Amino acid sequence: MNIIICGAGEVGRHAAEVLGALGNSVTIIDRQSAKLTAIEQVLDVRTLVGNGAHADVLLEAGCAKAGLFVAATSSDEINLLSASIASSSGADRTVARVHHSAYYEQHGLDYAQHLGVDHLVCSENTTALAIAQTLRNPGALAVERFARGHIEMQQLPVTDGASGLDVPLSQLKLPGSVRVVAIEHDARTIIPDGSAVVRSGDVITIVGGVDTFDRVRRMFHTEQARRKRVMIMGGTPMGVWLCRALRSRRFSVRLFDTDADRCLELSEKLPWITVLSEDPTDPTVLEEERVEQLDAFVALTGDDEHNILTAALAKSLGAQRAVAVLQRPTYRHLLKHVGIDRAFSPRDTAVNEIVKLLQTKSVQQLATVAKGVADVYEAWVSSNAVEIVGRPLRDIRLDKRIIIAAIQRDRQVFVPGGDDMIHGGDAVVLIGPSGMERQLRKMFVAG
Repeated sequence: MNIIICGAGEVGRHAAEVLGALGNSVTIIDRQSAKLTAIEQVLDVRTLVGNGAHADVLLEAGCAKAGLFVAATSSDEINLLSASIASSSGADRTVARVHHSAYYEQHGLDYAQHLGVDHLVCSENTTALAIAQTLRNPGALAVERFARGHIEMQQLPVTDGASGLDVPLSQLKLPGSVRVVAIEHDARTIIPDGSAVVRSGDVITIVGGVDTFDRVRRMFHTEQARRKRVMIMGGTPMGVWLCRALRSRRFSVRLFDTDADRCLELSEKLPWITVLSEDPTDPTVLEEERVEQLDAFVALTGDDEHNILTAALAKSLGAQRAVAVLQRPTYRHLLKHVGIDRAFSPRDTAVNEIVKLLQTKSVQQLATVAKGVADVYEAWVSSNAVEIVGRPLRDIRLDKRIIIAAIQRDRQVFVPGGDDMIHGGDAVVLIGPSGMERQLRKMFVAG
């Protein structure tokens, strides 16, 4: 496939490396020839010096015959404009990287649809969701997220005295957006039907809307956790996304930024957190804020060195967990040696999302619920699947071991009920026995 990438920064360069390694023909556009020269020395790609927002440059790059166009500069507006021009110039699919929530969350306007852009990638949002999921659930053994953070899967140990014990699932008053998709009892895992019951000591896997998990957790897991203390360094867009993802009575969040004006802006935008105009790279500041009582310290400024050093400092002073966001992979091998527990890369997140768009499999495995027993699948529904499309779910004859966990239709994601229907073009998230890709493909694609 011919792929054109606008922007030779960290995301553009890494995208070229990954997409080129998959056998694609890659062209990179950038206004700075020095960046392109450096890329040419290590990658087998074509480069073009120019402004990716100019139609003549895109046509010269071969946009009319491109299978994919990726706009990955540091400017949201340039990315949206260049992707829109690329779409009008003949590119089959277009992707624009954006940072600002106004574009990504479609405040007042669906910018992608309006400009003819097929897909928006916001790695700051996706990375913030990934960080939040590692901090959120005290009883969770494993977590997977799907569909831009709207659907979540958790594996949860069941405790004594929970209200959901010893009652058939069909009789439990679970929220409509939640499914119990697996029960592990005495080291044996089953995909339950309505007659299955949950017992103390079991491990259950639940899938559903993120907003309903607190309620469901209390039905099976009675241990009360104290409010978690989280300190965030960096009033970046990612910092804002993370604060929103952690908005809950279960979290006490303090956000630090050295820019007083930015702090004032954030305090108005995020009234449920404490915003401090201090420099946490100063050990005195961390000690005054009692860093030793923190459940997690998260460093997510735009400076990798500051993130690493401050996260390591916080951990050395007693923070339970230290998380650093890295834009570049240069220092990743050092993290464990300095005590940092987790590192997250917006660059990798963005490229992984782009690569996923190129996957042509109509049915693919997303995650494993229980090895060799149950997996999570994503199926793209064909209009030819006449036994599936246009019928209420309660009327569809599915294998009893298959659970439809979520439906993604255009930009909407929801957990369906029995009266909901599947449309051609939908993406469906399912839980079912391992190794049933062929069966699912026959049901949801071939018809």
